[in-house]
Amino acid sequence: MATRTPIGTFGAGRRGISTAGWLLRGAAAGAAGTTALNAVTYLDMVVRGRGASSTPEDSVEKLAETAHVPIPGEGETRQNRLQGLGALLGLAAGIGAGAAGGLARASGYRSSTPVGTALTALGVLVAANGPMTALGITDPRRWSAADWISDLVPHLAYAVVVRTTLDAFDRP
Repeated sequence: MATRTPIGTFGAGRRGISTAGWLLRGAAAGAAGTTALNAVTYLDMVVRGRGASSTPEDSVEKLAETAHVPIPGEGETRQNRLQGLGALLGLAAGIGAGAAGGLARASGYRSSTPVGTALTALGVLVAANGPMTALGITDPRRWSAADWISDLVPHLAYAVVVRTTLDAFDRP
């Protein structure tokens, strides 16, 4: 039996999809959302003529230092590895966040589109910026309005695509 709450409904889905099925659907939705996030970010770079963020590479470097795992190479070779690992870290975060959304669906959670989109955006913002803040790579309290917009808009695009994709998987 479904239970209504202020943020959504918990209960069995309409299609009888297994937990593993929702996990995979969520991962696919996360991959689609990550593609949207990247596209919006690159479009922002083109429109404003800004450079790429170094926070993904900085995160990899800090995580490697913390785990005492060296990144091999020197100079440009090492920097290229950091850039590649930073991109892969972003993909893993986006796919993982989508998988978490799929698990929420598997638990029977459903919400209105605005609530689901907002919760997804909030979740992915925390998942992306929380570790970087904890590692001392960034401090959102010091961001300018332009910094916030350049972070919020791509994550909102991510949330819209993830939510839309999960909804499409849940249609009868």
